[in-house]
Formats: sequence, C-alpha cells, structure tokens
Amino acid sequence: MMQTTTHSPKLYWKTCGALIALLALTWAIGYVDLGSFNLIVALAIALTKSTLVVLFFMHIKGRNRLLQLAAIVGVMWLLILVALTLSDYLTRDRFAY
Repeated sequence: MMQTTTHSPKLYWKTCGALIALLALTWAIGYVDLGSFNLIVALAIALTKSTLVVLFFMHIKGRNRLLQLAAIVGVMWLLILVALTLSDYLTRDRFAY
C-alpha cells in the first residue's frame, strides 16, 4: 500500500506567501546595484524559491527515501551538466574569430 502524506492548507498558504515575498525581493534587487554580487544574490533567491517548490508543492518532504534520492540525483546531474558546459566555455579561445 502506498503511503500518502498531505500537508495542511495553512502550510501551503505560508509557502505561497514566502514565494510571493521572494518574488518581490527578486524584483526589488533588480533595481539595486550590488556590483558583482547581483548574480550571487539572484541565484540565492532562485535556489530558495526552487527549494520551497520542490519540498512542498512537489511533496518531496515527508515522502520515502527513494523519492528524495531521485530528487537529489536529478540535482546532482544538473550540476554535472552545468560544470561540463562551463568547463568547455571557459577553456575556449575567446578571440578566435
């Protein structure tokens, strides 16, 4: 029998409120010049938003370990692909054309 875990509607509304607040923060940070930290702050906010979506709306939190492992392996695969792409891009001769 499959185990089902449901969260309370209150938790969904809190998560939705947090996502809206992070959206407003993303919009506000777009108007602030942080120099080289703009990308870092934007990526940190995006990572926080994606973590909230995965944990609560995709029901990864509170599920079995196999589903959590599949989510972690998916993220690790994405990081491997990004690392390989960046290693290719950063080692090319930029003035070859």
